[in-house]
Amino acid sequence: MLRKKDTFLVGFALFSLFFGAGNLILPPFLGLNASRDWWLVTIGFVVTGVIIPILGIWAHARLQGTLFDVAKKVSPLFSIIYCYLIYAIAVLLPAPRTAAVTHEIGILPVWDVSSWITSCVYFLLVFLFAINRSKVLGIIGKFLTPTILLILFGLIVMAIFNFPLDFNAKQVYTHALSHGFLEGYQTFDAIAAVVVGGVIIISINFDYKHLAYSQKKKLIARAGVIAGLGLALIYAGLILTGALVQPEFESSIDRTSLLKGISLLTLGKSGSLFLSILVSLACFTTAVGIVTGTADFIRGRFNNSNYAYVLTAGICSLLGILIGQFKVDFIIAVAIPSLMFIYPLTIILILLNSVPEKYGSKLVFRWVVGTTLLFSIPDFLNSLGFTVLSQNTFNWLPLAKYQMGWILPATLTFLATNLYYIKRSLN
Repeated sequence: MLRKKDTFLVGFALFSLFFGAGNLILPPFLGLNASRDWWLVTIGFVVTGVIIPILGIWAHARLQGTLFDVAKKVSPLFSIIYCYLIYAIAVLLPAPRTAAVTHEIGILPVWDVSSWITSCVYFLLVFLFAINRSKVLGIIGKFLTPTILLILFGLIVMAIFNFPLDFNAKQVYTHALSHGFLEGYQTFDAIAAVVVGGVIIISINFDYKHLAYSQKKKLIARAGVIAGLGLALIYAGLILTGALVQPEFESSIDRTSLLKGISLLTLGKSGSLFLSILVSLACFTTAVGIVTGTADFIRGRFNNSNYAYVLTAGICSLLGILIGQFKVDFIIAVAIPSLMFIYPLTIILILLNSVPEKYGSKLVFRWVVGTTLLFSIPDFLNSLGFTVLSQNTFNWLPLAKYQMGWILPATLTFLATNLYYIKRSLN
């Protein structure tokens, strides 16, 4: 029997696996630069930071498989390449970034220690959680997530009550909606959905063996709604907070310094301690999800070998220690080209796996994915610095100037291929 307690437990765990480094430092920075348009950046951010990731979890629930199953309709070879690319990006960028954020915001203001010490202790704990993966959902859902939510709630409420709802300050963004949409890429949550989605499915199948398949799907769907609502409310609150405190900060401030400044303004001198706990917990749960998901995938490629699982978790943790030495803003900057390439593709694959089966044939998958890849090339080239080439390519497309030129071609291809498929079926 499916209990409400189980739904909230899985929903909290899902929230915490998504809510990591980027989810903390990005929203306030958006609000700071959007000012009165904070609600527009919130909408854009929620689309790529909440709706798409939750659809990704739902797609995993439907597939009841691994990341390989997400892209296999295009071709097995394409799916393998996509899998390795996704896991490489997850291990090399967002996972180390969680350690860097933890050091800069969570540890350094309290203890003056080397980033090497922080990263070593941090990823040792990540490794221990990963090899005890059967306990991950319970520990995260019961203990870590409620603590994160409590501290975040206090920070947001103090900002709303202590600062006037006055948005006459300078607006940096001219296209707030697109800025929110693209900044949502930096959360890596669509990637997290296809990476940790498998972790959630495997953990549910292990912890809830007594539930029928239909009940497991219902559990994931309800948990997804809880996690999605929680994420959306927290993002909106953090973005509003950034907009409210704008007169207190220069627009040139970096993301981590802004979050530290907000905690000091809202929670006082004790804010540093609360922020340290918040950042450490939020980042840690995301790192555990990435390392566990990657290790699960490699184990599946090696006939479910536990040795392969432990070795992969160890290698991921070691890479996290090494790359985690870089500054947060540097990791964010380095991540942009890979995100401009892989994020549109990931969004499309999630959406295609979420539509009814009759609208997601192999033909549709191949043409829509191919079109998305083609029309995301200009944004990818632009992020690498080839501005002359990319600006002269496809610049006539709607939304191209907002770095979203792939959306309309992908949508039209989806409609055209489905019409062709229906017509061929009737004949």
